[in-house]
Amino acid sequence: MNLKTKYLGLELAHPIVPSASPLSRDLEGIRLLEDAGAPAIVLLSLFEEQIRTEAESLDYFLDRGNDSYAEAVTYYPDLGTYNRGTESYLELIRSAKQAVNVPVIASLNGATPGGWTLYAREMEKAGADAIELNAYFLATDPRKSGFEVERDYVQILREVRSAVKVPIAVKLSPYFSSTSNMAWQLAEGGADGLVLFNRFYQPDLDLENLTVTPALNLSTSAELRLPLRWIAILHGRVPVDLALTTGVHTAVDVIKGVMAGAKVVMVASELLQNGIQRISELRRDVEAWLGEHEYESIEQMTGSLSQARVEDPGGFERANYMRTLQSWQPKNV
Repeated sequence: MNLKTKYLGLELAHPIVPSASPLSRDLEGIRLLEDAGAPAIVLLSLFEEQIRTEAESLDYFLDRGNDSYAEAVTYYPDLGTYNRGTESYLELIRSAKQAVNVPVIASLNGATPGGWTLYAREMEKAGADAIELNAYFLATDPRKSGFEVERDYVQILREVRSAVKVPIAVKLSPYFSSTSNMAWQLAEGGADGLVLFNRFYQPDLDLENLTVTPALNLSTSAELRLPLRWIAILHGRVPVDLALTTGVHTAVDVIKGVMAGAKVVMVASELLQNGIQRISELRRDVEAWLGEHEYESIEQMTGSLSQARVEDPGGFERANYMRTLQSWQPKNV
């Protein structure tokens, strides 16, 4: 069975790709993912806050001895060997490229223009096969319009696009007023792929200590429906490769994503919950399903249930909303 797919110009053995997670934070984890059957690996993200903190720390050390005696030069870090933390990320890329035989996709997680270009260029030099821009931005300022938010996304992409030649994927949230238009703007801005969707983790409230606390809930297959819908709508309309992430736990989830139009489906929660051997298990189950349903390849089924190709395209739009509500019946009736 031919499970090969092509994503961001990269030839992959199959479409089940582990997404950015703690599983790819170090070289040992990356090797284990390849051994488990990963056709490509997205590294754990380098966060904008890390870059900013490291830059501020360097500025502190450079400035704090300004008013001291000449002997105080020992306060200064050795700029030739000073480790800004980002260097360890670049070293991870270099080491991973030497250690594994599958594509390595670096990930930049940020929210503001500036700084992205420099580190994207360094990631490319380190050997990254592609870069995923994970734009995690929550628009909390009531004075900032939706147009300004969209402009920031496109500006970030264009700055990085002008700096590197490797393929770029943009990981989006589902909260734009017009997701289709945002996807089109990013395609026009130079994106080679879109990853749908970034899963924002919502904080909780600790009532005893009166604090805001982090809360992590892993995904379920029910969450597949949102990215599935938009993958199906965008397939064939926006000239980029589409990746589905969030809610992928079973072979059926994988097949739905591919049939909607995804070139790859990205998995994290399932691997964190049940182990990285699930990559090969999912691949085996997908291959069995294709055989049972007389498909010869993944390519044959890609996009076959996208909005552009189904008999009832309204099923992805408002008509489906009405049918869903009308289908409900009380249990005791």
